[in-house]
Amino acid sequence: MSEPNTPAPLSGSDDLVQPFQIEASRLRGRMVRLGPALDEILTRHAYPEPVAKFLAETMALAVLLASMLKYEGIFTLQTKGDGPIRLMVADVTSVGDVRAYAQFDEAALTAAGDDVTIAPAPALLGRGHIAFTVDQGQNTDRYQGIVELYGKTLADCVQHYFRQSEQIDTGLRVTVGRDAEGHWRAGGLMVQRMPPEQGTAALLSSDTEDDWRRAMVLMASATDDELLSPDLKANDLLFRLFHEDGVRVWAPHHLRFGCRCSRQRVHDMLGNLPREEIEHLKVEETGKVEVVCQFCSTAYHFDDDDLDRVYGAEKG
Repeated sequence: MSEPNTPAPLSGSDDLVQPFQIEASRLRGRMVRLGPALDEILTRHAYPEPVAKFLAETMALAVLLASMLKYEGIFTLQTKGDGPIRLMVADVTSVGDVRAYAQFDEAALTAAGDDVTIAPAPALLGRGHIAFTVDQGQNTDRYQGIVELYGKTLADCVQHYFRQSEQIDTGLRVTVGRDAEGHWRAGGLMVQRMPPEQGTAALLSSDTEDDWRRAMVLMASATDDELLSPDLKANDLLFRLFHEDGVRVWAPHHLRFGCRCSRQRVHDMLGNLPREEIEHLKVEETGKVEVVCQFCSTAYHFDDDDLDRVYGAEKG
């Protein structure tokens, strides 16, 4: 049997990002469809329904944003606020591994009441910021963009970021739900204006305001069922929406749940802390230090003999 956080093989028509371009209006886009990978991430935690739903939306947005970039490393979407959901983190590696987690205040979540339905972002996140980070490892500059949380939905907050920081027209549509068996699913569309070409080609371009409005109307016409359905292929939905303007697709990017935690990483982390400071991590019933990964809920246990090996360098 594989380890709990071992990525599953990349396969099937679910858990993917489909790149496309609307030919007539020179708009580029991505469609995301999340199924088993999303469900596995959410079912590893006992999140209340509003938290699970909002984290699923965060994952879908993270995948859409990451797929627009060329990078070798990790793209992270993070929200931090003073509302019931204090923190949400979703990251996507350049090879397609996705993971996510949320921290929340259960009492504050209950008190939010109907506001969660009316304006979920202000009700659940409160005042705070949304951050986008691209980490390509050592010896590279780390890119980070930060903007205040602004809008009724998380997609609104992301669009606000593009207006304020990137000045790129961006349309987003994300939906989350459960299938007949209760498994979590998410689907979404993202459309952006492509950079204008130089010279005469730019003057002849059909990327006009009418083109943009038409694309937004067509994108909005996609129903929740269409975005979530595992039986409707991404290419078929894109053709249904944009065929009159010509739609070109490229090879899809496949996704899977994959956590980067390991016993060795926990071992190294503990070794960077004074031994006396980790006594509070011991479970009373077992006397072992327990460290639980926030992303995948895998628990790593270290007894006193293990700790002797962790801190063996100090004794030598």
